[in-house]
Amino acid sequence: MLRLTDLKLPLDHDDAALPEAIVARLGIHADELTGFSVAKRSYDARRRGAIVLIYSVDVETSREADILQRLELDPEAAAADDQAEGAVAGSSGKVGPSPDTSYRFVARTSDALPLRPLVIGTGPCGLFAALVLAQMGFRPIVLERGKAVRERTVDTFGLWRKKVLNPESNVQFGEGGAGTFSDGKLYSQISDKRHHGRKVLTEFVAAGAPEEILFVSKPHIGTFRLVSMVEHMRATIESLGGEIRFSSRVDDLLVESDADGVRHVRGVTLADGEEIRSDHVVMALGHSARDTFAMLHARGVFLEAKPFSIGFRIEHPQSLVDAARFGPQAGHALLGAADYKLVHHARNGRSVYSFCMCPGGTVVAAASEPGRVVTNGMSQYSRNERNANAAIVVGITPEDFLPYAPEGGPLAGIALQRHWESNAYVLGGGEYEAPGQLVGDLLAGRASNAFGSVVPSYTPGVRLGDLSNALPDYAIAAIREALPAFDRKLRGFAMHDALLTGVETRTSSPLRITRHDDGQSLNTRGLFPAGEGAGYAGGILSAGVDGIKAAESVAMALVAAGHARAA
Repeated sequence: MLRLTDLKLPLDHDDAALPEAIVARLGIHADELTGFSVAKRSYDARRRGAIVLIYSVDVETSREADILQRLELDPEAAAADDQAEGAVAGSSGKVGPSPDTSYRFVARTSDALPLRPLVIGTGPCGLFAALVLAQMGFRPIVLERGKAVRERTVDTFGLWRKKVLNPESNVQFGEGGAGTFSDGKLYSQISDKRHHGRKVLTEFVAAGAPEEILFVSKPHIGTFRLVSMVEHMRATIESLGGEIRFSSRVDDLLVESDADGVRHVRGVTLADGEEIRSDHVVMALGHSARDTFAMLHARGVFLEAKPFSIGFRIEHPQSLVDAARFGPQAGHALLGAADYKLVHHARNGRSVYSFCMCPGGTVVAAASEPGRVVTNGMSQYSRNERNANAAIVVGITPEDFLPYAPEGGPLAGIALQRHWESNAYVLGGGEYEAPGQLVGDLLAGRASNAFGSVVPSYTPGVRLGDLSNALPDYAIAAIREALPAFDRKLRGFAMHDALLTGVETRTSSPLRITRHDDGQSLNTRGLFPAGEGAGYAGGILSAGVDGIKAAESVAMALVAAGHARAA
């Protein structure tokens, strides 16, 4: 099979246009094209009103051997021909063998293990670590502090609708992790030479995701679909011998040192006092597991502070974003709701950028601790809500943490987060309402007292006022400078009525549980830090990929341990 890339067609092309383009590219007759499938579809919207679709396709043709031989024997001629319309591509790489993206397990076992591996957390990382371990025959035990996804949804709506927070079951904690209440984005910029990302996507399709996520350039699922998919994945893990326990918070890590002083994991202790023994523990925490981070630090596990970002959520009419990005072709079914990605480097040395953009979505309450306000963004698969929202955040470093934790250390970033989340709770008037301000008023340096054309989507509610004291001065200054700069890139971005809601502090983990190349903690053997909370992922896809890598690391360690026992 051949892979053709960079086939460009008009947005409104008819069904015959793609096979015609394939035939023209390969220089073959129509009857020599025996089949094709779309491997990827993206779009180029740089020319508004003249948006084109860009395809990569996998092609079956009776001329495959001839085409590959030509590329191999005469690459210079093929490269020259590639400059002519309809010719076979050469060294530019526009035609070649289709890559093998199938997943291959690193190990398999049917043996009963003396101690089963543990997976802590059922976010995307934990789910994929458990799934792949189960598929390899290792029958993991999965421990989740929160509730099953449908019970968790009820508790989450309790905060949004009734202003009642359950600290163990909310947007951050529970089956599916924080990604369940998000836009469900399934794309990433991670290096993925072994096609782990393809494994994630194919498992999602098997769990009920639409097949289009396998080929569209920016796939997403949305919250409601994620709920049922997570349940399907849980059932698969259990059918393969895995065990999942909810409301099972890990309160302690059992660690022993051998005769050489090397530390080894020996299991965990749950909140109810139960001990579960294991020599292989995947720590797939979310970025908000602050009490668990503190426990790991107290147990001597190596942690280090790392940079992250803080800021606000911004809301615009989705129609404004669509028009700015797509012009007269806004609203086309293949384009859907428009997104954006913006970056500005401020004069004070800070970088400001858009993060977790949610087209046609809502701003959601994402607190996990009482008396604090945190915002996040969410959308459904349809992305058909009135507002677009995104985080507008400012990068910060461990040096910025010191005013909130003068002693420093790996937990200092958490102190900064808690300070500004508590401050936001006060500014919002309590009861988890969030402080807000119109963009025009923030730029003018005055408090807001009335909403404009943008109706806030955040529940429990938004209290207007002055956000200038909702973040550090350097962050406010950088955001004030960035908003007009963003308006020059996306017309209308700095419109007076656009709404800022605070605060966004959970963009990524404030620390890293550092690991070796074999996936194990720097100073605690048998502990496999993974995913977003450990500082190795950012989003559903990258977290799922890291979960697969953690499962592979555990499997190789278990195989090595089995060989050692046999010897």
